[in-house]
Amino acid sequence: MKEILRFFSTLILVASLIAAIILNKPTAAHHNSFEVWLVDQSNTNGLTYGGTIYIYDGDDLTDQNPSDAVPTDVINLGGDLAQMCFATTGANPVRPHMLFFNSTETHAALSFVASGHVVFFDAQTREPLACFRTEVGAGRARQAHAVFPTTDDSHVIVANQNGKKLERIRTDYRHNVFTQEPSATLDLAGCTTPNGLPCQDPTLRPDTAPICPFTASNNGPAFISLRGGGMFVVDWRTTPMSIVAEYDRANVPPNGCGFIEAKGKVWGNGGGGTATNLDGFAIYRVPMTGYSASNPVNTPAAELLFNDESEERDAHGMAVTKHQKYVWAGDRDGNVIEVFQAKSGCRINTINLISSFSQDPTPDLFANSPDSKWFFISTRGPNPLSGDPHSSTGTTPGLLIVRVKQDGRDGEVKGLVRISNVDAGGVERADAHGIRMRRKV
Repeated sequence: MKEILRFFSTLILVASLIAAIILNKPTAAHHNSFEVWLVDQSNTNGLTYGGTIYIYDGDDLTDQNPSDAVPTDVINLGGDLAQMCFATTGANPVRPHMLFFNSTETHAALSFVASGHVVFFDAQTREPLACFRTEVGAGRARQAHAVFPTTDDSHVIVANQNGKKLERIRTDYRHNVFTQEPSATLDLAGCTTPNGLPCQDPTLRPDTAPICPFTASNNGPAFISLRGGGMFVVDWRTTPMSIVAEYDRANVPPNGCGFIEAKGKVWGNGGGGTATNLDGFAIYRVPMTGYSASNPVNTPAAELLFNDESEERDAHGMAVTKHQKYVWAGDRDGNVIEVFQAKSGCRINTINLISSFSQDPTPDLFANSPDSKWFFISTRGPNPLSGDPHSSTGTTPGLLIVRVKQDGRDGEVKGLVRISNVDAGGVERADAHGIRMRRKV
């Protein structure tokens, strides 16, 4: 009887595979196939601009020897892309920093923090499609520290860090049409909040340089972390974009980068990495809804979950495990991940990232496999190109591979894929930063 059952089970499995092929439907294995894009901030070798994106196959990163993975594609940002940017903006793109995909993962958006460029790619062909440059802002400066797509794929929000502006680009991915919208720009250095307070103030918010924007899955407002502490919640649909909630430095810590969503809350961090705030590791969360320009300041309240201001700490990068059960918060100075229970907000574990693969990985940003059984973390180089060297200097630039354990409560380092960019003087310039996972079509 058992033999008969096994025969029919095998027959059903074969039939389903044949049907998937005939109907051109993906199997479960194909559904989980993915790639990881890793951004090296250093200039293209021999140039003063450019950079590199390394693309790795997920199967190679999760096999028995993940450290041996080699990129399936390498995008030289000093080639055709740089020529396109120079032709359209009159300047070369410098220091690729953060990378994001739209909701369907057909397109990528890459920010260049030093030159202020934003570039859109066809994610399948790897071809650059459009290049923009942010506006000149405070102190005649401009940057593009980070971009983040709205969940309806209609726009990307651009954090013009040193220019202290929040900017918007309209996105039509279906037709590959991208339009900069200067009329939507919000001047964070000179604006006034709905409560009549200055956006930038020596006590409330001493430095309103926007660091990382984020929009949650409910397609609500954008959450904007600030370099000097505090936060703005912004209605990105209005023209110009408008503040609907304001937080001061006493309620939201400085240097936050790595918003994520878990259990109906938006989680943020606060770290060190700048001359005025070298050390710090803080985690907080706020509701996804309830924001209105008529609210008092610091409303809805931010819930501070953890705060460690001791030396050698720098919160940077966050991730969420399967079913949003746990939140992982990286510490690039301490080389650890602090694990929080998403429902309660309690810290429950510390994962040590120092291993035989690296004694000083300096973890930066996170990506995860589709099944959330693996996390991939960018690691910094010996000559960091962003963040204060006090916290962002590493020894092994590349991609750290961590296997998730205990349903997300713990993890184990399984490998490190190194990258290298040695200049003419023999100095290692590679410095990994942006990282994202993309499901294969």
